[in-house]
Amino acid sequence: MAFTKKTVRDIDVEGKRVLERVDFNVPLNEKLEITDDTRIRAALPTIRMALDKGAGVVLLSHLGRPTEGRYEEQFSLKPVAARLGELLGREVPLVSEPADAGKVKPGQCVLLENVRFLKGEKKNDPALAAQLAGLGDIYVMDAFGAAHRAHASTEGAVRQAKVACAGPLMVAELAAFAKVLDNPARPLAAVIGGSKVSTKLGLLANLLAKVDSLIVGGGIANTFLAAAGYNVGASLCEPDLIPEAKKIMETAGAQGKQLPLPVDVVTAKELAPGQKATVHAADDVPTDEMILDIGPKTVALYEKLLAGAATVVWNGPVGAFETEPFGAGTKALAEALAASKAFVVVGGGDSVAAVEGYGLADKMGYISTGGGASLELLEGKVLPSVAALEARG
Repeated sequence: MAFTKKTVRDIDVEGKRVLERVDFNVPLNEKLEITDDTRIRAALPTIRMALDKGAGVVLLSHLGRPTEGRYEEQFSLKPVAARLGELLGREVPLVSEPADAGKVKPGQCVLLENVRFLKGEKKNDPALAAQLAGLGDIYVMDAFGAAHRAHASTEGAVRQAKVACAGPLMVAELAAFAKVLDNPARPLAAVIGGSKVSTKLGLLANLLAKVDSLIVGGGIANTFLAAAGYNVGASLCEPDLIPEAKKIMETAGAQGKQLPLPVDVVTAKELAPGQKATVHAADDVPTDEMILDIGPKTVALYEKLLAGAATVVWNGPVGAFETEPFGAGTKALAEALAASKAFVVVGGGDSVAAVEGYGLADKMGYISTGGGASLELLEGKVLPSVAALEARG
């Protein structure tokens, strides 16, 4: 999975127009202010490298899910251009027309308005892909977070560009996941949380074949508890997927893999701030309460298991960490992984948000910028933009 083809470091960009597909799909609040600029910061080294080498830089990105082909103010990249300018220490004009972006001069950096405002982006329209690819002499795919989308500005532009290559961020992301999936230092453990088994069935099945131990958390764990015969009360659960959960547990047992379930849980009447939270044994959940976090005995069990791991991949929180008092389990695991000697890859928006919120990001082996892209890699899928880059050589 590690990327071995051409990268932008292999190309002379002086005096050229470098077209970079970046991932500036950042969260905004009601005032359209950026609440987390991690993805912008992650793109800075590639942008600076091209500018320092005398290139003119055109940046492409999407933001949110606007109605394609229509300008919608709440999805404008205007706040992104402003923040990027602050970080680079120079003005970054936001241009609305592709033709204007293509006029960039050496030493300049411009950002094209949200590519999803362009009709044909999500359908990977060949004409739009060719138009976008033509905005630069060299196309650099550095948007790992969008690499799983076969869109005009990603996979389509890779195929249409005169010269196409990967950027340093893309290469670093693929290298980190290769350390987990291709030839990991063992034991290899995975922590997979989140609300629904249905969104992560493929991931669980693929990882089970690779890992030595698999920890499930969040709403996913509730379905596994139900599959093991426990009453989960009013908890989020997917009864129709209980047979699938049973199958995964049976496979784990047959292969000698560890798949521990919570031995105690934190419950409340509803998911809301300030609720009275109670710790119950996993086999003693009140019928009118919901499981919202793992309990202290489960935390200790998971910490012990993870302490022996050499490689860990973490995707998804183990509780409703955004709502107090249901974040203790996720925080404890984050702290345990931060203190671990294992190589830890954190992928998935909520896991990254948790680690960033606890101030532990710099203690992890690698923080991925891609939610959906990291999930697809962990499922064993090929990312369309990566396949296109490899086909170009």
